Formats: sequence, structure tokens, C-alpha cells
Amino acid sequence: MKKLSFLACILFLGISATAQEKKWTLQECVNYALENNISIKQSELELELADIEELEAKGNFLPNINASASNSWNTGLTQNVTTGILQTQTTRNFSAGVTASLTLFDGLRNFNQLQRARISELASQYALEKMKDDITLFVADAYLQVLFNKQNLEVLKSQNEVTLEQMQRTKDLVEAGSLPQGDLLEIKATNADEMQRMIVAQNNIRISLISLAQTLRIKDYESFDIVDQGYDIFGSEMLENSVYEIIERAKEERSEIRIAEENKNLAEKDVEIAKGAYWPTLGAFFNYNTRESGMGRVTGAEVDPENPTREIGVVESTGDLVVAPNFVSTLGSPLPFFDQLSMNDGISYGVQLNIPVFNGFAVRGRVKRNEVNVKRAEYELEQAELDLEANVYQAYVDAKGAFEAYEAALVASEAQEQAFSYATDRYEVGLTNAFDFSQAKVRFENAQREVLRAKYDYIFKLKVLELYFGVPVADLKF
Repeated sequence: MKKLSFLACILFLGISATAQEKKWTLQECVNYALENNISIKQSELELELADIEELEAKGNFLPNINASASNSWNTGLTQNVTTGILQTQTTRNFSAGVTASLTLFDGLRNFNQLQRARISELASQYALEKMKDDITLFVADAYLQVLFNKQNLEVLKSQNEVTLEQMQRTKDLVEAGSLPQGDLLEIKATNADEMQRMIVAQNNIRISLISLAQTLRIKDYESFDIVDQGYDIFGSEMLENSVYEIIERAKEERSEIRIAEENKNLAEKDVEIAKGAYWPTLGAFFNYNTRESGMGRVTGAEVDPENPTREIGVVESTGDLVVAPNFVSTLGSPLPFFDQLSMNDGISYGVQLNIPVFNGFAVRGRVKRNEVNVKRAEYELEQAELDLEANVYQAYVDAKGAFEAYEAALVASEAQEQAFSYATDRYEVGLTNAFDFSQAKVRFENAQREVLRAKYDYIFKLKVLELYFGVPVADLKF
């Protein structure tokens, strides 16, 4: 008995754990998307590349230091690097060196390159912020669509409960002979139509949930769900601002304008970098080198026993040959490795000046091309301001129209509710038929659905307007 109780308890806990699957709130969806969305990750990579570009630009101010070393073996007739004598031999030679160079002046190109890297980093940061804004709105739109579909299903279910009650009541009245059979058939047809619409509504919920999950890169479609809660209408004070105030605020706050401004600054900085090639380049260098050989060193000289003398000339008056002792070098073991390095080292240093004289108009062409890019960036900035102004104006009109549509939907829904209540009372006392009752019910149901649609449409469009006004993503209220 205890075992059965224990197994039942385990089974109950398992069922409870399955039933309590995580349901996502809108804020959780937005936060998850900001951390995992592919487009945002790509924008973060662009920002990382901009950081690398800045690091490289800073490195241009530092000296370049390079070291080299080689150890080689030569076999055949070669010169002994120690004695200078040509010999058929196998030699081993080692050499090493360190070279340092530093740019002293390059037409301020390094300085301008660093400034450009910082501007590029700023532009990438603005692009990342814009991407986060876009993803937030995209997720919010998908989330509100799921919520609308869910609440639409609840409306259909509540209306179907009324239909089922009326169908049972009509059935009783038909069996009592108070109503014709046609009224019961009309109510049954209405019930069948509502069942079909509930199936479609359920499918719409599933599809919208899958779409939201894909946006969040969540692959467990079956268990993914959102919190079943409505969102209130608030924050309408945003519409109390004039559209021109919102436009001016958007020009100061929105990333679209900042990105265009930084792109213009980048183009201007490219012109300065290109003009730097007109100037001479001055650099300094320093080199240290040394060498070592495995050949024996000269330790002295002695007369060659096989050829003790050698001719050095002829006496003009007598024609006698002049000879001298034929000394040959005697070789000992090579000096220690580090002793040779210290004895054979040397340094070189100096400055180098390069003056551009003629380069086939290459520099001039780069300068002119970048000046064209500056003009293009100026036009793009102007176009971005025009587009932003048009978008803000459209968003303002959309939000205001959505709010008015929502208020009108509330009035219409209230009127249809009263009409449906009146039709219900008339139907229950036999003053109207089932068809007229069903039509009143459908109109009330459509009015409720329109209230939901207008509500979430207004919430979304208001959030768009708030973003244009400069409200941070984290401060958006739903």
C-alpha cells in the first residue's frame, strides 16, 4: 500500500511538473531576443571588429621591431668567413640581427587613422542600438499577435457557451411545441460555425507561437508558450506632444541620424588620410647584427714543409728570382659561441626621408574619390533626416488614429452588447427568431474582436512612437 502511495505521489509530481511549463512574458522574450538574436550578434561582431581596428591604429604609433636568425651549412669551394681564404670545405655559419623602425612623420595619416577607427567604433555602437530597437519592436509585434489570437479564442469560447445555453433552451422549447424546429437547426448551425472558427483560432495561436519562437531562436515549438495576460492601455500622454516636438527629439536621439552623421565623419576622415600621401614620410631605424662560425680560427703561421718558399719577384739587373718563406696559417679550434657573437657584432642607425614626386595621379585620384564619398554621405544624412521625419509623422498619425479607432471600437462594442442583450430578451420570449438572434450575436462577437485588434494595434504603434521620442528599450512599458 505504501509503495502504491509512493508511486502515485511520483506520478502526480511528474504530471504537475509537466503542467507547469515555463510561460514567457513579453519582457523575457525581449531580453532573450536581445541576447540571442542572430542580427544582434552580427552587429556585436561589427562592433568587435571596430575595436580591433582602433587597436591596430594605436599600434601604428609604436615602433616596429623584428628579429632574425639563421644557421646554415655550405659544402664546396667557399670563403672561410674567419680567414677570408677560399677552401673546399663544409662550413657552418650563424648570423642574427634585430631591426627597429619608427615612423616620425607621415602626413598625420596615423593620427587620422586612429580618429577614423574611433568614429567607426561609434557608428557600430549606434548600429547595434538601432538593431536592438528593431528587434524589440519585432518581438513585441509577434508577442502581441499571439496575445490577440489567444484572447480572440477566449471571446469565441465565451460566445459559444452562450450558444450552447441557447441551443439547450431552444431544444426544450421545440420539444414543448413553443418554437419551430427551424430555430433549433439555426442554433445548431451557429454552433457548428463557431466550433469551426475556434479551430481556426487555435491554429492561428499555434502558428503565431511558432513564429515568435523562431524569432527568439527557440526550437522547442511544442512546449513554448506565453503568459496569458492582457496589457492595459496607458502612456497615451505621448500623443499630447506635437508631431514637430517628436520629430525634433527623434533627430537628437535616434540612431538612424547618428549613424548617417558618423558615416559622413568617416568619409571626411578618409579625405584627410588620402591627402596625407602628398606629404613626405620621415622614419628612423636602428639595426643590431652579429655572426658566428664553426670554422677554426687562425692561431699563427709556419713555413709550409712541402713548399717552403714562394716567388715574390725578379731582380731586373740579374734576372734572379726573389723568394720568401711560404708561410701558411695554422688553425685552432673556434672561439666559444658567445665570445664570437660579442666580437663580431655591429650596429647601424639613421633616418630615412621619402618625398613623393610623381605617382601617376594615384594619390590625387584617391583624394577626389573620397571627396565624392563625402558628398554622397552628406546626401545620405539629408535623406536620413527626411526619412526619419516622414516615419515619425506616419507613426504619430498611426498612433493617434489607432487610439481613436480603439475608442470607437469600445463604443461600438458597448452598443452591440446592448443590442445582443435586447435580442436575447426578445428571443427568450419568442418575439424574434433564431436567425435574428444569431446575427445579433455575430455582430457582438465581431465588435469584441475589433476591440482586441484595435487595442493591441494601438499598444504597438504607441511603442513605436515612444522609441522615436527617445524612450530607451528597457523603459518601454507594456
